[in-house]
Amino acid sequence: MAFAPPRLLPLPPPPSAAESTRAVSARHHGGRTAPELSGPTPRVVVVTSGKGGVGKTTTTANLAASLARLGLPAVAVDADAGLRNLDLLLGLENRVHLTAADVLAGDCRLDQALVRHRALQDLHLLCLSKPRSKLPLAFGSKTLTWVADALRRSPNPPAFILIDCPAGVDAGFVTAIAPAEEAVLVTTPDITALRDADRVAGLLECDGIKDIKIIVNRVRPDLVKGEDMMSALDVQEMLGLPLLGVVPEDAEVIRSTNRGVPLVLNDPPTPAGLALEQATWRLVERDAMTAVMVEEQERPKKKGGFFSFFGLERFICCDGVEEICNSGLMA
Repeated sequence: MAFAPPRLLPLPPPPSAAESTRAVSARHHGGRTAPELSGPTPRVVVVTSGKGGVGKTTTTANLAASLARLGLPAVAVDADAGLRNLDLLLGLENRVHLTAADVLAGDCRLDQALVRHRALQDLHLLCLSKPRSKLPLAFGSKTLTWVADALRRSPNPPAFILIDCPAGVDAGFVTAIAPAEEAVLVTTPDITALRDADRVAGLLECDGIKDIKIIVNRVRPDLVKGEDMMSALDVQEMLGLPLLGVVPEDAEVIRSTNRGVPLVLNDPPTPAGLALEQATWRLVERDAMTAVMVEEQERPKKKGGFFSFFGLERFICCDGVEEICNSGLMA
């Protein structure tokens, strides 16, 4: 059975060029300028996926920057011992001189290894080690557990510790998830990323991490409408996990990465920046997106239809995607 194009619900007017990302988020949350923090702090969240190249580091950088903008102190930890990139996305590549490995070796204090962001006073970066270096084998998977415990005991503990997990499920993965209590699973709507994400979700649950939410990244609404890409709702149903956010494909992501400026700091806001800002609100409040399934009238069968098996046209319609729709990406 084939489908008609998805029916979009009425949307509010699009944001003006002068309207900031925070103003848009406030409009979506009843006029509130900041989310209500849920649970004891610091909350340790690992951002992972299994597959490389799906946007883990970009997501970590923007979640951390958005938290700092909301007045919630955050420490972003790059847990990739040999191929770190988080410092580049935050524009701090020339300021990382000491790392967690130096702290563990007794060469410096933990507060000396924390690099404060230039524009965001509540955002700090901690790199696990320097490029092409190795961690002392004696520490093993307990390395970041010790770091998280030290941050908890510090005079001014952060509200969030975000751990950027390396790709794969080897020793680096085990080290990154060891101190985590929550996980953000980043995936793209393709079968290779989804298979890896499903495997990682199982490993996280086996390690005792039950609070797992997914961010579907690089969504192309035009391909979803043409039945050439899975929708965010299909991804959610396949993985069986709550949905934290849906981030559209956005050329501004590349520009932002090359400039070393998190996307959520762009003014005027971009579609991907809005989606990541709203995902941050949900993370803080332990909330999730609400998906709406819309059934349309039948139309002549389209050969090769990607979703013809399901008998429904599936589409995510919620607060975050409404802003994306406004930008014209869903037209």
